[in-house]
Amino acid sequence: MKTNFEPQGAAKMAFKPLHDRVLVKRVESEEKTAGGLIIPDSAKEKPSEGEVIACGEGARKDSGELIPMAVKAGDKVLFGKWSGTEVTVEGQELLIMKESDIMGIIE
Repeated sequence: MKTNFEPQGAAKMAFKPLHDRVLVKRVESEEKTAGGLIIPDSAKEKPSEGEVIACGEGARKDSGELIPMAVKAGDKVLFGKWSGTEVTVEGQELLIMKESDIMGIIE
C-alpha cells in the first residue's frame, strides 16, 4: 500500500515500505503523572505503542507465494521497546520495522 504522508508544515511525501516492513508513528507519552508531576523529556521512556502509517505487500515464502500482512494503515499496535529503526522524515520521527516486531493490534 502506497501512502501519502503529510507531516505538519511540509509537502506530501510518498513512501512505500517494501515486503513485510511497516512504517509506524509512536504515540506520544504522557507529560504528567497521575499525581500531576511533570515528567522531563530525559526521564520519559519511549512508548512502545504506535499507529501504522503504511505497510508493504507482505513477505514471500520460498515457493514465491505471498503471505499477506496482518496489519494495515490506521491500526494501533504494540511493539518491543527496541524494535525497528528510527528515521526522521520531514521532521517527523517514525519507525520502520518488520511485521514480526509487532506484538499485537490494539482494538
